[in-house]
Order: sequence, then C-alpha cells, then structure tokens
Amino acid sequence: MFKPLDPLLHSELRLAVMSLLIGVEEAEFPYIKEQTGATAGNLSVQLDKLATAGYITVEKTFKGKRPCTLCRITPVGLKAFEEYVETLSQYLNPGAPK
Repeated sequence: MFKPLDPLLHSELRLAVMSLLIGVEEAEFPYIKEQTGATAGNLSVQLDKLATAGYITVEKTFKGKRPCTLCRITPVGLKAFEEYVETLSQYLNPGAPK
C-alpha cells in the first residue's frame, strides 16, 4: 500500500517554493516569484499556507526604505520535504527496498 503524499506539498507552487528554499539559507520574495513564475498574489497566499503549517518562516524587514520579505525553510519543513520526496520515490519505484 502506498503512503499518502503530503497534500500541502503536492501543490506545484508550494513544492517549487520548498525546492528553492532547500538549496539556500533564505530567499527574498522577488527571487521566489521570478523563479516560480507565480503572480505576487498567488505566491503570497501559498507562502502563508506554508508558514501556517510551520514549513517556512516569513520575515518582513526593510532594505533601506523598501520592504523586504525573507523566507526560510524550518526544520519541520525540511523533514516534511524529505518525507514527501521519499514517499514519491516509492510511488515511482514500488518494488525498490525502503
């Protein structure tokens, strides 16, 4: 029997955000928006969902006089992402040892 995939991470945009944050210490909102091709409104909503789940932190600061939104993956988010990838690999290779 297949283990269920985390529905929060099974969204294309949320999975893309988590994939980006895995490789960096932190990322600014415009960078994530550019890399994912998302609209600002949709990205904002999806970041809020990830933050509410505890998968990322969102810090609103300023660079000079300009607002700056920084996103970081949390240990909970890292664990959820790793479990998602492991479960997905079981879907792709059902006969492989666990």
